[in-house]
Amino acid sequence: MDSLDDVIRRSGADAYVAFGSSQNADIRYLTRFRTEDPFVYIKKPGEKGFMVIGQMEYERAMRESIAAVMTRGESGLLDIIKEEPVKHRAYAKMIANHAGPRIVLPASFPYGIGHELESLCEVTIDPGSVETARAIKSDDEIRNIRGVQAATDIAMERAISLVKASSPKKGVLYHDDRPVTSEQVRSLMHKTLMDYGCHAIDTIVTCGKDTALPHALGTGPLMESEPVVIDTFPADDMNGYFTDMTRTVVRGEPSAELLEMYDAVLEAQDLGISLVMHGASGSVVHQAVVDLFAEKGYGTGNEGFTHNLGHGVGLEVHEQPTLGPAGGALAAGNVATIEPGLYYRDIGGVRLENTGLVTTAGFESFTRFPREFILR
Repeated sequence: MDSLDDVIRRSGADAYVAFGSSQNADIRYLTRFRTEDPFVYIKKPGEKGFMVIGQMEYERAMRESIAAVMTRGESGLLDIIKEEPVKHRAYAKMIANHAGPRIVLPASFPYGIGHELESLCEVTIDPGSVETARAIKSDDEIRNIRGVQAATDIAMERAISLVKASSPKKGVLYHDDRPVTSEQVRSLMHKTLMDYGCHAIDTIVTCGKDTALPHALGTGPLMESEPVVIDTFPADDMNGYFTDMTRTVVRGEPSAELLEMYDAVLEAQDLGISLVMHGASGSVVHQAVVDLFAEKGYGTGNEGFTHNLGHGVGLEVHEQPTLGPAGGALAAGNVATIEPGLYYRDIGGVRLENTGLVTTAGFESFTRFPREFILR
């Protein structure tokens, strides 16, 4: 990664060092290697970065990782442990031996090892260069996100089809003589995603007043003529890339307030989509939606439009860029969500969310599933 070379040189350092498992998005990005066990990554200017892992993973890492590979034995770690059995101290000594006297660490670096390294090396903290680099997606990354979104469209279609096929009995939605529940819809989506090599946790399926809580998971039966918010953010099992998608539906006849809210959110999403392109400011696009809602009588704060318009998506479900008050310039290659919402405790909530690509011409949505509110 050339930008890491620039970070190292600007810091007057000899190497950049990271530590973690592939659950750490920066580590996954730098190595393209998937493992639950944490490992050391070291990058020197002009050289290929290398990872230090256990012998068990050596052959697989040689096949799969874009980094060079060194075993713990080859790194000298096993010999150091014989003299220094405290693990974080042993790791610090091994890193110092390979990285040099001046190193750059990401802010997420484990404190224990980092603290020991401060006694062995001159340490500089990098505020987030890898995270910034991750915001511009390669063709392969875009293809990965398109793939998980295609599976997500299918899962959403099956979930909403179940709600659409239900029949109300005393205000509760039934299917096959059983109440349709948040848990049932969530399980159906997760099983569908598994069939397509993806996984999701904490999919939101809320109904009624609970929809006014943007991140409530939802539980229990779905109700007639009440809003149902379905928000899922799955990742591909193999490559680790996420997408993010939300739809709001109602089975029955919604209140006039809900209809007006949905129309406003639909118009706000269209406005956001129309304004997103290379060079646009994330804060300006967000403010345009705030202003639109204000014109329609919807405010911000504890109720109304209570969150950012969107966020980046990639190896994390929330990453750069930001479409909110702190948002900077968007760039071609960003993958981001456009997700306006309105939330009122006495009425409920409405949210729509598409994920797509920022281009020089505008916003290319990866989300294909339609935005249908009333299910008849």
